[in-house]
This record gives sequence, structure tokens and C-alpha cells, in this order.
Amino acid sequence: MSNSKYLEMLAKEYPNHRAVKSEIINLKAILALPKGTEYFLSDLHGEYDAFQYMVRSASGIIKKKIDEKYGNVLNDEDRDELAALIYSPKAEIARKQAQTEDFDDWCATSIYRLVNICRSVSSKYTRSKVRKALPENSGYIIDELLYADKDENRAFYYKEIINSILEYKAGATFLRELAEAISNLAVDQLHIVGDIYDRGPHPEKIMDLLMNRHDVDIQWGNHDIVWMGAAMGNWPCIANIIRMNVSYNNFDMLEVGYGINLRPLATYAEKIYGDDECEAFRPHLLDRNRFDPIDETLAAKMHKMIAICQFKVEGKTIKHRPEYEMDCRLLLDKIDFNEGTVNIEGQIYKLKDVNLPTIDPKDPYKLTKEEEEIMNALEASILNSKTLQEHLRFLFSHGALYKKVNGNLLYHGCIPMTEDGEFEPVTINGETHAGADLMTFLDEQVRKAYFVPPNQEKRAAADLLWYLWKGKQSPLFGKDKMTTFERLFIGDENSHIETTRPYYKLINSKESCIKIIRDFGLDPSKGKIINGHIPVKTKDGESPVKGGGMLYIIDGGISKAYQKRTGIAGYTFIYNSRFMSLAEHKNYSKIREDGTQEFNHPTMHIVDTKTERMLIIDTDIGKELINQINDLTQLIKVYEKGILKEKYPPKKKWTCK
Repeated sequence: MSNSKYLEMLAKEYPNHRAVKSEIINLKAILALPKGTEYFLSDLHGEYDAFQYMVRSASGIIKKKIDEKYGNVLNDEDRDELAALIYSPKAEIARKQAQTEDFDDWCATSIYRLVNICRSVSSKYTRSKVRKALPENSGYIIDELLYADKDENRAFYYKEIINSILEYKAGATFLRELAEAISNLAVDQLHIVGDIYDRGPHPEKIMDLLMNRHDVDIQWGNHDIVWMGAAMGNWPCIANIIRMNVSYNNFDMLEVGYGINLRPLATYAEKIYGDDECEAFRPHLLDRNRFDPIDETLAAKMHKMIAICQFKVEGKTIKHRPEYEMDCRLLLDKIDFNEGTVNIEGQIYKLKDVNLPTIDPKDPYKLTKEEEEIMNALEASILNSKTLQEHLRFLFSHGALYKKVNGNLLYHGCIPMTEDGEFEPVTINGETHAGADLMTFLDEQVRKAYFVPPNQEKRAAADLLWYLWKGKQSPLFGKDKMTTFERLFIGDENSHIETTRPYYKLINSKESCIKIIRDFGLDPSKGKIINGHIPVKTKDGESPVKGGGMLYIIDGGISKAYQKRTGIAGYTFIYNSRFMSLAEHKNYSKIREDGTQEFNHPTMHIVDTKTERMLIIDTDIGKELINQINDLTQLIKVYEKGILKEKYPPKKKWTCK
């Protein structure tokens, strides 16, 4: 038989027909369960606090479960406190320890209540799947509490478990782990549709959270791809991520979170710019650093220094890669140092900062000796940052340029298209592709670049990732140019305009969305496109729903940098067994000095309702399980024919444990 080797391997796990039939029964039972709930979020931009709240609260679903279970039993304040215990267990437990006279009694009551909520959110899963989602240390105890019945003997057993937890002073730890289990079980699959990094203060904490969750996938955004390129040692990518995060005052993340040594940059910037306060380069102060506060003036000097390095190393790459067609971004050689102006595509602009001592007018893209040392030091820090390299490996292993899941299409930016709605051919690395074919090709090229051996060749291979960050035909960028130079050096805001690609007009048409879905081999009568990247200005009347309900842009402004433009604080797209919905979030409120916290629950909008409840059998996982059932059925036939010999383990002795 052509698959005899596979069946031999399968037989090691299921050594006899009883084991095979038992597994088939189990798989068929799973197929009859309701589909798990999928959550889609995008453009997190380092906003760890807001993101972890969205995930832990399941974007408001946890509060609904609490209200359903305890609406007629507990008052509003008690239900809000129970929700706070799940959303922010460490803070809520600390508050109760300080304010409650009988903390053990509160712990016991809270355990009973959380077990009921955990039972509710886990009801659509098999016991085996629930057990795998539980924490390692207390998982067995939680499992016992979840499935204890109301028989008198079991009730006593139930009570004794809780008494033992309290006796050994483990109540606080157990509550934290139980709250974590509830949050994990409420979200079956978590899809991050790009842009974990930049602007916000703690993308490294977001990555830690994602790496500790089950069933996570990531669709790379342009801000992710530039970090991936930086992790490969590419200097244009390195200069971009450092400049972006210095400009947003993210020193705790850079130096403490990832251990990136900024001292050479700070020392040289102070030396070169001296009394120049670099006013145009003042950082955004959306968040303050706890461990590594940097003087605002020094940060401005560092910002200017790394920006000049960025324009130099990018210029060299543009010259070296003419196929990228980015000559319009070669601007240092267009500066008139005598007049203090720059010529951009025939238009003369006055520079608002003309103190440029590190630029040689005769060779403007040449790095000074000190700039070379800065870039070498930054590259060494990044390549040797264990945490950063682990995080970026996770981005590669759990990420892709796009994903097809349960009939839906996920990607961050856009599909390059022409004005008349056709897929635009794009030539990269000597090959021309369009539409879904382009996305597949680019995904392959990114992975190929990542697995080049670590040397100068790897740094050069990552040029593609830099292009995907800001190239005019990049599906992750979707604009004609990135006007970083103009925003830093030119006061005329007309020069700052970045024109979006035709895609963003075309997706208002249902026909264009159907065309995209079909090109990826999906059924437009069932599938949706989930898109990020462009903030939806809800306050100006913009809608995240495009193409007559075929496409959803879910960048609603989790990033504080965008919230004045959007008027809200982000979206979560939710897809469960009964409907699809959009959760529209309000601004996240931090913990107050007294330990309390205001939780602003999102506004829910149902966007699509299923005529029949969707089961596991209707999902991608269902298709995989059916294939497994077919394979196991074939194994039974092999056993029946005697082609493979069945094996039975020795009988186990019964014990009371």
C-alpha cells in the first residue's frame, strides 16, 4: 500500500482496533460540538494594557456570561467586582487583601463564583481540550471542581478542595490561575491581523502574552515586518525601528525589555548637536518610562541622529536596488545647503532644521565613522538580544502574509490593484506576480530570506522586508511613499501627504471584494475579508464595514496615537457559532490609586447571523478531523486483514487514586 509507512506510524499511537474505534468515537463527538469563538484584532502598536484587557475580558463576552449567571443573584457592584477579578486578578486581589477583613472567606466565595463562570465558558469544549487549556500547577484541581456534580459525597469533596486551598494560603494564586483559565477558554482562536510593534510602549509584553496562549496566529503588518528585518541585521530596518521608538519615548522597551544598547547613539548625538535642542525632533510623550527615563532634549538629539543614519542607509539600499523604483526617496542629495532648501520632485521647500553637520554635501549618503559605530553597536545588540530573537522567531513561526481560516481571508494591508480594479502585477526578485499569487510568492520570499545563514548575505536578503515596510507596491504599506523626511524637516504639510493605493477606494465595491475572495479560492457567499492597517475615523462617520458587508477594517485606534483621529479605542471582530459581530471599544482606563479600575465595556454590533448554529464539522478543524477519521477507518481495515498485527498492553491493576 502506498501509505503503508504512514499507517505503521499511526499504529504506534493506536495499536489495536479498540484504541482506533475509541478515537473515532471521540472525534465524531467533537464534530458535533459548536464552533469555538474566534477573535480578530489588529494594529495593537505596543498597547499592552489595552490589549490584555480586551483579551482577558473577551471583548465584553465575559461580562455577559457573568450577567447571565448572576444577574438575579448579585447586585451590579458585586458583578463588576467579579469581572474585575477576571480582567485584572493581581490588582483586584491586592485591593481585597488590603480592604477585606476575612480574606479567606472572600477567596472561597470568589472561587465558587469563578468556577461557575469557567464552567460556562468551557461548555462547548471536550473535557480533554479544557484540561489542556488549564494552568499546569492548578489544572488538576480546577478540572475536579469544574466537573464535580451535586451528589452529597462529591459536594463534601468539592468543599474540602477549597478548604485545603485556603489552609495552605494558596487562595490568591489559585484565583489568579482560575481567572487566567477563564480568559483562555473564552477565546478559542486569536487572530492578530498585523502591527504588534511601534508607537505604544510595550510590544514585548504583547509578544510574551501571545507566546503563552493557545491557538494564536499573526498576519504580518508593515510594522512587524520591519522588526523582522531588523532582527536579521538589516541596517535600514534597524534605523527605522530605533528612530520610530525613540520618537515615541519607548526607552523602557528598547533598553530594558530588549536590552538594545543606545549609549553610543546618545553619546554621539550629545556631542554633535551640543546646544541645538533639535526642537523638530521632540518625542511624543504618550507614555512615561519607569526604568529608563531619558531627558526630552537628549531624546530629540538621538531622534535626529538616528533619522540621519536612516536616510543614509536607506539611500544606499535604494541605489543598490533599482528594481524597487524608490529613487524619489533619495533626498539628501537634493538639499541646497547654502539656501537651506530641498528639491522634492521639482518642488522647492524650506528646511526647518539646517544644522546637518554629519552630512557631507559631496557624498551625502556616506556614514561618518561614528555613525558606522552606532549602526554596528545597534546591530550587535539586536542580533544578541535573546528575548527579541525569540519574539521574532515566533512571528515567523506563527505568522504569514495572509491566512485563510474557516472561509474568511485575513491580511493586514492591501492587495495591489489598478485604478480599473484589476490585480496589479508586481515584480520582486526578478519575478512578476499579482493578486493571491503575489501574496503567496512574497510569503515564500520572506521565509527564504529569514533562513539565509547569518552573515552579510542575510542582511542583504532582508532588503525585501525593508521594501515591504515602505515600498510603493508593497501589500503591507499601500501608499505611494512614506514621507518621514518631509514630516521631520519641512513645515509645509502639503509635502507630508501619503496617497493611498486604489485598493482603498475599490473595497467600497462589493464586486471588488468578491473578486479578491475568489482569487484566494474562497466562497464569497460565505467568506469575509478581515483587514487592518488604516485607522477608521469613526468620529467622522467612517464605517469599518466595506463592500456591502464583505470586508471589515478593524483598525479602530487601540494605539493612543490614533484615538483623537478615530474617536474610539479599537475594534474586535468576533466570530462564534451563531453570529459575527464587531466590538467597538472605548478608551482603556488604568488602575486608580485606590486599586479600583473603570472597565468600559464595548458596544457590540451584530454584522452577520447564521441561519443554523455552526458546528466543528463545518470548520477547517472539522475537515482535518474527518481526514483523521478516514485514516483511522483505513487502519481498522488493515488490522482486520492482518497486514498489521494488533498489540495489547498488559492489564492495569485498579487503584483508588
